Amino acid sequence: MDTITTDHVAALYGKYEDDLRAARDAQRRLLADRGPSMKAQLDDYEAEITYLLLRDLRPEVVVEIGTFHGWSTTWLLRALRDNGTGRLHSFDIVDHVVRNVPAELAEDRWSFTKGDVRRHLDAVPTEVDYLFIDADHGARFAHWYVDNLFPGVPAGTPTSVHDVFHGRRPKPFSEGSVIVKWLAEKNVEFFTPSTAKAPEVTRQLASVKAELGLDEPVRHSDHNPMIYFNLP
Repeated sequence: MDTITTDHVAALYGKYEDDLRAARDAQRRLLADRGPSMKAQLDDYEAEITYLLLRDLRPEVVVEIGTFHGWSTTWLLRALRDNGTGRLHSFDIVDHVVRNVPAELAEDRWSFTKGDVRRHLDAVPTEVDYLFIDADHGARFAHWYVDNLFPGVPAGTPTSVHDVFHGRRPKPFSEGSVIVKWLAEKNVEFFTPSTAKAPEVTRQLASVKAELGLDEPVRHSDHNPMIYFNLP
């Protein structure tokens, strides 16, 4: 996958407009139905961009590190379901996600491993087409996955990491500071919809969403610190 740009993401909103509208409506209903048991982590931009990228990339194997209550899991599964192909392998130390993922999304396209992924590295598929990370946000965990997980994932794999840009710069001694430094050392560009880091991105995408009638919030949040990049 080429480096993601705002124009590329904007084009995906138009390309998958109808499917995204249906996905947003379904996720809104799911959030209302689950109530307090479903704490949504991704904001609308992050969730929608992730969905759109998976729709366009059509990955066969997706790995999710960190599920919490399953908000990201259901978006990922919905993209795979809408593609008609692909399987999601999820990992977390807690299993709240199990009770929140609808059976019609899970079916035979999802596997969940409870436990610290650092102790289950052998369960991570060797062939990964998309890597999604939203787990421990400390520097130690980031150093672990940079040194142990990334080398086993094929070069060029599209990857997203949450909780990086809550401000213009990552927090000191955080996962974000580690991954941004690592990307800089590898000369790898990243894309972010973070309103704190790149407000011009969310302004452009907000205009696109309004034009398409996709601007009614699924959930109310302006925290969108995720970054997207291709593994070197």
